Amino acid sequence: MHYRNLLALMHDVAAAILVWMAAYWLRFNLEIPPMYIDGMLKTMMLAVPIQAVAFWRFGLYRGIWRYASVSDLQRILLAVSLAISVVAALLFMSGLQNLVPRTVLILDPLLLVLAMGGSRFAYRAWKEHELYGEMRLRGEPVLVLGAGDAAVNLIKELARSEEWRVVGLLDDDPDKSDRVINGVRVLGPLDSINTWSRKFNVGHAIVALPSAAARIRRHAVETATRAGLTVLTVPSFEDLLSGKVTVSQVRRVELDDLLGRDPVELDSEGLHTLLGGGHVMVTGAGGSIGSELCRQIARFKPSRIIFFELNEFSLYRLEQEFRQHFPAIEIVCAIGDVKNTVRLARVMSEHKPSVVFHAAAYKHVPLMETDNAWEAVLNNALGSYRLAATAAAHGVCKLVLISTDKAVNPTNVMGASKRLAEILCQSLQKADDMQIIVVRFGNVLGSAGSVVPKFREQIAAGGPVTVTHPEITRFFMSIPEAAQLVLQAGLMGRGGEIFVLDMGEPVRIVDLARNMIRLSGFSEDDIKIVFTGLRAGEKLYEELLADDERTLKTPHRKLRIAAARPSYPVRAAEILDWLTQAGPVEDDAVRARLRNWMPEYTEPPQGAADTNAAAP
Repeated sequence: MHYRNLLALMHDVAAAILVWMAAYWLRFNLEIPPMYIDGMLKTMMLAVPIQAVAFWRFGLYRGIWRYASVSDLQRILLAVSLAISVVAALLFMSGLQNLVPRTVLILDPLLLVLAMGGSRFAYRAWKEHELYGEMRLRGEPVLVLGAGDAAVNLIKELARSEEWRVVGLLDDDPDKSDRVINGVRVLGPLDSINTWSRKFNVGHAIVALPSAAARIRRHAVETATRAGLTVLTVPSFEDLLSGKVTVSQVRRVELDDLLGRDPVELDSEGLHTLLGGGHVMVTGAGGSIGSELCRQIARFKPSRIIFFELNEFSLYRLEQEFRQHFPAIEIVCAIGDVKNTVRLARVMSEHKPSVVFHAAAYKHVPLMETDNAWEAVLNNALGSYRLAATAAAHGVCKLVLISTDKAVNPTNVMGASKRLAEILCQSLQKADDMQIIVVRFGNVLGSAGSVVPKFREQIAAGGPVTVTHPEITRFFMSIPEAAQLVLQAGLMGRGGEIFVLDMGEPVRIVDLARNMIRLSGFSEDDIKIVFTGLRAGEKLYEELLADDERTLKTPHRKLRIAAARPSYPVRAAEILDWLTQAGPVEDDAVRARLRNWMPEYTEPPQGAADTNAAAP
């Protein structure tokens, strides 16, 4: 036995002796009659060894007093309760019950729990004051937004930090106002942050609301940034539960936090049935959406994931990531073009995927609009058709086509090419054949081609931040959320549906730029916003559903089904004849033919802002 454990045992035995006598002393109003002293000593010789054995058996000496916690108190309570029960039973069986007043058997366990638990917590308090007492007076003052469990844990962690000193909590719950939590007072609601930040000369705020609704977290961040504070946040609730991080690992607030959305509810059991143990193929696997799909798929433990990707470097990075983080999953790295049916057939014949997620596409609107229109149509429409046809021929059960909100009433070639892909793939849907599911969603934060990386680079360079139009809006969601909803739609789909993701409220791009400037620690006086005018094929707002379409509810609150307009008066064969003709087609000719296939395809609205105009 370690000497510390022996000292702890000796302490508890001494406490048991003193408490047994104290129970008699209290029972007889602080003066024990001489006739009970002998009985007290005899019964103490029986009770204390039993209690010592119970203390040992309940593991009271495995812990460290410096880290005494509620679980230690629970073990003490159980050990003391069992011991006094055994003592009472033995006294009764040995006929000694008359030597021990019943009040003693009630007072003894109560006093013993107080003595043993109190000494442990007193020791912890003393050690923490010795170790961290001076730290509480050092460090930069900080306000914590939120007064829930995360804030409580954060205060405990930061008490040991030399970097931060928590001077107060802010919470909108009126019942918590003026309460004290771990020595820190709840000063008032979030909107009072200006007052308290000036009073305590605070330059930083930490948002400790990991499990709160997205709108509450967003309000907290916006309130703190408006007050001119640098805003930090604790890790997400999911990361805290998984044990990947601790609450003390605060970080800078990212745009995802400001545009935060409620977590996705997945049918984990159903996805395990669909993906677990099977072979899954992802095209465009090296891209932002494709790679996140692969990570999310890996959670459901397929036996093999086939990465199909044209970009060598992207495929290499994904391979290295999976070798390190998912070594138990077999991966296949297949370089190929979705327009190449020979390559597709070989990969599918050899690896036999049962589910295919098609994320490969050209997505950048201005690049596809000028000089690349024909390539956009070939890759997005013909490539999708060839992939779907090859998958159907090789026994694939489900194919999920990732589409875009720009396919609704398209005003650009990229959106029209994705709508054409939807039409061609749905033409392959047969009642008893492979299930083809289409999923439409808008922009994802941080994806290739997103405005967010561009804004970051412009801010880092000192500005200006360029926005095309003061009224332009877009829908946004995080890459993980988009990938999770694609999986959920793939599970729910039975073939032929177009699923529409709930993208929430549209976000004005100029507001996005302003938020990023503030989160980077600058003001609009430091980093200017300049409007450059709408680009080729760009429209002011995106739609998730065409005007003459309607949606049907699904069991999942973030997924709806679009009941598309009736079939066009054209056969897929006619479209394919055009797509497979020899030689490139000029941009204007591509647009003219797309208008023939899709009456809703129109020229983008005009109204670009003055290219020299600055943000108001």
